[in-house]
Amino acid sequence: MPELPEVEYTRRRLHRAMTRARITRVIVRRQTLRYPLPAEFAARLEGQTVRAVVRRAKYLVVELSSGERLVMHLGMSGWFRFMPAQLEAHDHVVFEMSNGKVVAFNDPRRFGFMLLLSRDEHSECGKLTRLGPEPLDKTFDAAALAAPLARRKTSLKIALSDQRVVGGLGNIYVVEALHRARLSPKRRASTLVTNNGAPRPALYDLVDAIRSVLKEAIRRQARTDDGNPFRIYDREGEPCPRRGCRGTIRRITQAGRSTYYCPVCQR
Repeated sequence: MPELPEVEYTRRRLHRAMTRARITRVIVRRQTLRYPLPAEFAARLEGQTVRAVVRRAKYLVVELSSGERLVMHLGMSGWFRFMPAQLEAHDHVVFEMSNGKVVAFNDPRRFGFMLLLSRDEHSECGKLTRLGPEPLDKTFDAAALAAPLARRKTSLKIALSDQRVVGGLGNIYVVEALHRARLSPKRRASTLVTNNGAPRPALYDLVDAIRSVLKEAIRRQARTDDGNPFRIYDREGEPCPRRGCRGTIRRITQAGRSTYYCPVCQR
């Protein structure tokens, strides 16, 4: 499943292709993705100018001149093809822009979706309003993370994977951030917060680690030949990459997802 860095990279490409251009034509080749497309989907989009393409966690939001917003999720296998020479079988929705650009949404497994929301509907959309803070936002800091973690009796890995705690942070980058911060994924989440609700020093390190791994991953998206670019994710049995550490990467299962960690340097 595409995680925050992949979605952010896609947003930037959509922004370059669509912002300040008018949607001249929408070709709907399949009416139902994860959910059916909204009523009169193409008619409501055609003629509208794209004011901005923004991201909220793993959601893409296209702001339109009509005041409506197109909310899109890539699901498990969704992605956008830009200026396709010819359409493919899984190109389900195609946007033709007044600047000559063509953008096709391709999704073989059809777990992605598109919602078209009015201004009021956007402010009430549960998929967006229940999300936690943006990890790349300037307001995201140890204090913002302390409040939701203080009430968590679950493990740190499970807590951070909850979209209500941190919006958009997925399994891979939780694993990578915890290793960088030297924190065990099995550690109780509330141990990073004092009894008074203040962040402990380890929580500051974790916030820095989250920001770092996400920014590095976004920069890496333009390269497609990296193989496994991660420090420890999917590296079970390999030596810990931290200098001076003699540990070996282990894999465990938490909430049905694979967790990789070093039992020596992550505490």
